Amino acid sequence: MTRFIEANRTRFGVEPTCRVLQVAPSTYYAARSRPPSAREQRDQQLSAEVRRVHAEHFGVYGARKVWWQLQREGQPVARCTVERLMRRLGLAGAVRGKRWRTTIPSDTAERPRDLVERNFHPPAPNRLWVADLTYVRTWSGFAYVAFIIDACSRFIVGWQASKSLRSDLTLDALEMALWARKGPHEGLIHHSDRGVQHLSIRYTERLGEAGVVTSVGSRGDSYDNALAESVIGLYKTELVRARGPWRGLEDLELATLEWVDWFNNRRLFGPIGHVPPAEYERSRYPERPPALAGIA
Repeated sequence: MTRFIEANRTRFGVEPTCRVLQVAPSTYYAARSRPPSAREQRDQQLSAEVRRVHAEHFGVYGARKVWWQLQREGQPVARCTVERLMRRLGLAGAVRGKRWRTTIPSDTAERPRDLVERNFHPPAPNRLWVADLTYVRTWSGFAYVAFIIDACSRFIVGWQASKSLRSDLTLDALEMALWARKGPHEGLIHHSDRGVQHLSIRYTERLGEAGVVTSVGSRGDSYDNALAESVIGLYKTELVRARGPWRGLEDLELATLEWVDWFNNRRLFGPIGHVPPAEYERSRYPERPPALAGIA
């Protein structure tokens, strides 16, 4: 009521507006001179923190993730308060869109068995890697990005971007993963869909040289590589659509490097206890070497 009178005081005057609203002018003047309440002061403080957290995390966090991050920073605040302040500030989390499939099945190559069978919960890091790729529209044409993710912690161990869908794209991502996660790799399972890039002779031979076991999802199963597709969905939502359009491959590569670093070291994941992947690995598996800065 007071805000409405304040907004229209120059147009209609205070007394006429109060008369129509059946409010005493003294009530309006008293409200104007009253100092901010304790709740208003705290809202101002928390609004600044909510806006900061939202901006620091690519502007993709909704109220739940903002609330979890504030808890991690030692800010005691109720989740409903965060929701109310985000509505007031006009802030919202990213919403996933429709995912377009780019996989070209390989029917000529002999397909390995599905060793995962939708069980994406290995007991430790370097037991199961999942791989997938996606495309991104740029002003200079399509770019393609491949990812390899450790299923235990959701840590992106390898990635690569290219203008071509040739097997070099996925092979470079694999080399990055093998370099970042020093061996031995015997017993590690590499799981992917039926795409020709992941079933190429060069790719499967490199897996064999490293002692990695190949696993491929079954035909017609929309959940056979769900974890990798979920991470790619986050990539498209949190970076590609949120910060596009993209000028070209170099522009996309730099942004992807920044996003992967944030994803591995600062992004909170509910399934692993609302902590970042790198922190999850350090706390649960301290015997593992620290993540390399270029990949993490």
